[in-house]
Amino acid sequence: MSAQREWFDTDYYAVLGVDKGADHRAITKAYRKLARELHPDQNPGDSVAEERFKKVAAAYDVLGDEKKRAEYDEVRRLGPNAGGFSFNASDMSGFGDLFGQMFSGGRSRSASGVGPRRGADLEARLTLEFADAVHGVTTSLSLISDDRCSTCTGSGAAPGTGVRTCGVCGGRGAVDENQGPFSFSTPCRACGGRGNTIEKPCPTCSGSGVEKRQRTVPVRIPAGVADGQTIRLKGKGAPGRNGGPAGDLLVEIAVHPHERFGRKGDDLTVTVPVAFADLVLGAEIEVPTLDGSTVRLRLRPGTASGSRHRVAGRGVSRRRGGREVTGDLIATVNVIVPTELTDAERAAIEALAAGD
Repeated sequence: MSAQREWFDTDYYAVLGVDKGADHRAITKAYRKLARELHPDQNPGDSVAEERFKKVAAAYDVLGDEKKRAEYDEVRRLGPNAGGFSFNASDMSGFGDLFGQMFSGGRSRSASGVGPRRGADLEARLTLEFADAVHGVTTSLSLISDDRCSTCTGSGAAPGTGVRTCGVCGGRGAVDENQGPFSFSTPCRACGGRGNTIEKPCPTCSGSGVEKRQRTVPVRIPAGVADGQTIRLKGKGAPGRNGGPAGDLLVEIAVHPHERFGRKGDDLTVTVPVAFADLVLGAEIEVPTLDGSTVRLRLRPGTASGSRHRVAGRGVSRRRGGREVTGDLIATVNVIVPTELTDAERAAIEALAAGD
């Protein structure tokens, strides 16, 4: 278990501004909103915003992980002296053994200071042509963000130098702090909780193992993606810290409108102009499809202008619930009103209007 003293001192729900019973979606939404507002890039030189940004990230690191959140809730519920146990987060004795049995199958686990931390999720926006959103496309995104340092490959050490085990915490990344009857485990200040120290920091990233740079991310957009939908790319977000995994890249999709076709759910829509005579007498007309071909549609005599007709299986195909579903093409027929008439045509229409 990864319980830290901070868990007792900090209400992570309050940090994110959500209720304790908030679901994962609400927690993630709150985190993203705060992260955007408080990000150092949006608040250059604002130390208060930077500190709040760190607290928000720490809160989401726990509440955004279902397992960590369950542990955190239990720690907060029981308190540091529940049941007469003495809590020492470094060796989980007494109270810690109780948590170990609850969350790790009867085995207690020692805290490891800061330990590996998952990288932050990043957000990007991608605009697609209408046809590419319907059929799917492989493209790429260019963004400027934190990435693994290109000089030290993330180790934080200058080329030709090494990383040593911290002599203060012995590689644990945490030290014990005694306060009266209780003992807490806190991140080691000598190594920042990493468990190791760097002989000579990398000149590019100053020892952080991370640098901000432009990178290109390949993106495979599945068929049927809709305007406003978000695609999650696993492991394409910010790099993790202390050996932790990278975060995800959340790509919001914007779709250019088509000059002729529209979309409603999995159905495509199109308006087809037809002659008045075809509606009155009935006819077989050609309906365009998104792929450039046409399908034939039979109109019955007396078809009304503005009526809609369904062409099965010519809509949007996408994966849903483990299977592929395909919508239809909805064609709306509208009468063509001629702007120029021959004498014979005008006479015929006037006779029709007069009821002759």
